[in-house]
Amino acid sequence: MRIMGIFKFDEIAFNSTEKKKPVDEDKYTYLGLEHLDSDSIYVTRYGADVAPKGEKLIMKKGDVLFGKRRAYQKKVAIAPFDGIFSAHGMVLRPKEDVIDKDFFPMFIKSDYFLDAAIKISVGSLSPTINWRDLKELKFELPSLEEQRKLAEVLWAIYDMKDKYKKLILATDELVKSQFIEMFGTEDNHPEDVQFVKLGDIATYINGMAFKPDDWGEQGLPIIRIQNLTGSGEAFNYFDGEYPEKVEVNTGDVLISWSASLGVYLWQGEKAILNQHIFKVDFDKLEIDKYFYIYAVQQKLEEMAHKSHGSTMKHIVKKEFDNTKIAYPNEELQIRFADFVKQSDKSKFYG
Repeated sequence: MRIMGIFKFDEIAFNSTEKKKPVDEDKYTYLGLEHLDSDSIYVTRYGADVAPKGEKLIMKKGDVLFGKRRAYQKKVAIAPFDGIFSAHGMVLRPKEDVIDKDFFPMFIKSDYFLDAAIKISVGSLSPTINWRDLKELKFELPSLEEQRKLAEVLWAIYDMKDKYKKLILATDELVKSQFIEMFGTEDNHPEDVQFVKLGDIATYINGMAFKPDDWGEQGLPIIRIQNLTGSGEAFNYFDGEYPEKVEVNTGDVLISWSASLGVYLWQGEKAILNQHIFKVDFDKLEIDKYFYIYAVQQKLEEMAHKSHGSTMKHIVKKEFDNTKIAYPNEELQIRFADFVKQSDKSKFYG
C-alpha cells in the first residue's frame, strides 16, 4: 500500500460548529446520540416529540456524525438529511485534498481512529473528547488512489454485514414472537406459566467501587460496563484484596443497571466486578440461565422507562427486584433456551 503521509486530524477533517436554537419544526429532523447505534453507520431512528432545548449543531446530508461524549460507545453515523444534531457530538466533513469522501466515513468508523480518539477522552462520569485535543492527533493515510480502492471494498463488506444484521433482527423478531406465544405477557399468560419477581429468583451482588488510583496493569481485569457492551474498551487491572463475592468466573450472568442496561453471559477469564453491575447468584429458584438471560432482555426497555438520574441513568434496586419475568417449568425453559441458541448463537456467545 502506498502511504501518502502522516496528518494531524484537523488536516484530515473539518469540525463544523455552526449551531442554531431549535424551533418546533426542527423536532422532525433532530438526531441525538440516542439515535445512533454503535454497530451501524446508518441512521434508522430520528426526531423528538418536542423541539429539543438548547443550541444544536447544524448538519447537512452526508456529514459524518461522531458522538464525542462517552466515545467508548463508538457512535458514528452518516447524516441521512439536513437537520440538527446533539451538541454532545461532532459534525465532521472531509478535506478532500487529503482524504477521499467515500473513504472518510469508514476511516472515522475504524478502530484505528476511534481507539486513538477514546484515549484522549476527559472526565470520569461522561468521558468527552475535546476538539482541541482531537485535532492534534496524527494519523497515517494511504494515497488517495488507495483510499478510493479501499472505500469500494470496505463499503461492499459493510453493506453485506448490514444485510446480515437485518437478517439477525428478523430472527430476533421470530424469537420474540415465539416467546410471547409460549409464555404470554404479565397480564395475559397461560395458566401453567407464572410471572415471578427478579428479586424472588436470585440475589444480585453489586460490584466494587474502584478509584482510578486502584487501576494498574497487573492482577485481575476489572469488568466495567464498557467491557460488556462490545465497545472495544481495554481492561484496567487490580492487584489487591477484594471480597470473594465480586469475583466473576466464566459462565456467570452479569447485569449492568446503570448508564447502559444489559444482561450478559461472561465468557472471559476470572475477573473482578466494578460497581453499577450485578452478578447474579441463582440461590432462590431453579432457572435455566440462558432462559433467564432472554427473559430479562425482554424487560430491559420496561426497566429503562423506570430509570432515574440525569447525568447517568440507573434503575433503583427496589424497582429492579420488583420487575417480573416469565417463569415456566424447567422443560419449557430448556426447550425455549435451545430454540434461542439455535436461532442466534451470538446472543449468548458473541
